[in-house]
Amino acid sequence: MKKYISYAVGAFGHDALYNTLSIYFMMFVTSQLFVSADKAHNAMMVGAITTLVVVIRVGEIMFDPLIGGMVDNTQTRWGKFKPWILIGSLVSSIGLVLIFSDYFGLTYNQPTLYLVLFSITFLIMDIFYSFSDIAFWSMLPALSIKSTERTKFGTAARFGSTLGAQGVIIIITPAIILFSKIFSGAKNGAQTQQGWLGYAVIVGLLCFGGAILTVMHTNEQHNLIRSNVQHTKFTDVFKVIAKNDQLLWIALSYFLFAFSYVVTNSLLMYYFRYRLGNAAAYTWVGVITCIIGVISVALFPTLEILVKRKAIYVGGIFVMLIGYVIFLLAGSNLLLVLLAVAFLFAPYPPIFLATLMAITDSVEYGQLRSGTRNESVTLSVRPLIDKLAGAASNGVVGIVAVVAGMTGNAKPSEITAAGVHQFNMYMFYIPMALLVISAILFFWKVTLSEDKHEVVLKELQTKLSVKEKDQKFDDIDLDEPSLTGTEMVTPKS
Repeated sequence: MKKYISYAVGAFGHDALYNTLSIYFMMFVTSQLFVSADKAHNAMMVGAITTLVVVIRVGEIMFDPLIGGMVDNTQTRWGKFKPWILIGSLVSSIGLVLIFSDYFGLTYNQPTLYLVLFSITFLIMDIFYSFSDIAFWSMLPALSIKSTERTKFGTAARFGSTLGAQGVIIIITPAIILFSKIFSGAKNGAQTQQGWLGYAVIVGLLCFGGAILTVMHTNEQHNLIRSNVQHTKFTDVFKVIAKNDQLLWIALSYFLFAFSYVVTNSLLMYYFRYRLGNAAAYTWVGVITCIIGVISVALFPTLEILVKRKAIYVGGIFVMLIGYVIFLLAGSNLLLVLLAVAFLFAPYPPIFLATLMAITDSVEYGQLRSGTRNESVTLSVRPLIDKLAGAASNGVVGIVAVVAGMTGNAKPSEITAAGVHQFNMYMFYIPMALLVISAILFFWKVTLSEDKHEVVLKELQTKLSVKEKDQKFDDIDLDEPSLTGTEMVTPKS
């Protein structure tokens, strides 16, 4: 239980940081960082930040499999995962705090210098977050080789990450208002840059604190399958992924799902502020999704036994589509909007877990096919996709916010019909189409079921046992005399 709780707490802080970065950073940029009277300057800086974030994240993402290779090849007294979890969480937490600042006024005094410093900080933060993220989730197949045991660890981690990711939705507005009042003397619920900075500090502390607990109370499992590992060369990392056909189909399907979800989730705060004109009500989103998330995560092990992962994935997307339809009919009705949010979010944790378990099981599938075991390289694909989806959504959100006129202190009445149409296109229609394609791909192309994984494990165990016996036989020197029970005696002359 200590291991489960520690892993869950690590996921809590980890996802609190990820959601803050992927969903709320662009909100901070467009609503607080560049709000001067010079609208042309504001638009130019928002565009520059958006471009930098997308370019850096997409460029860094290409190195994620290499980072997975570095983690796989790490050998320390604490194992190969823990050092990267700890160091990565510390550096990325510090980086988060820095990007939620104005670098001591450089945003207006020296905007070019600000962009240079921001680029360096964001790049370093993103790289070290990748190390932490890949090490944390790729530890899962090392904690156990059994699907049932992995499900328990995965469920515990998703339980923590759900609380972390949705918890920030609950606390973000009250926390920003509180810190704005403390540090800036703001009144009547006003938000300031200092308020956002105070919130970022809290998230950074949660992330690093959770990493410490994970490192202290979780350990890798050692067995025959994990001991037969050949280190993968950096030049072969992408070949390992390319040879694992099931991993590739899972990855493509999950990318379409993740991109759709993150775009909608990122624009949700804009919906409450600029469409409903009720930013304070956004806190209810966190309350609803947190409660529903805990319930849906708790139900996952039972659902996996009853209907299996494929049904969870495809059925979950069907429920999300119902949520989109309710959203389109809701208009400015807050109750209907919150109902739509519930339908949209309820399937997300089970779909994430179904994907995570399928990718985790593909470690042994890839090992059986290629002869090499690559835990971190294989598991790096999932965070790679999440970050790619997050980077793409950052770009979409930045563009939509400017095009729709949803920046600064704009009021709902000031949003034009064309702006509303653009907003709806990216928040609703495009995600719905991509989700349908995602469900079709997962249903037809992902064949690595729970039962098939059991077959893979048995074949792998047999293959490695025979290999181990052959190796022992090859190690015997047949030219050396051997005494096996009877001592060889030299006769007297």
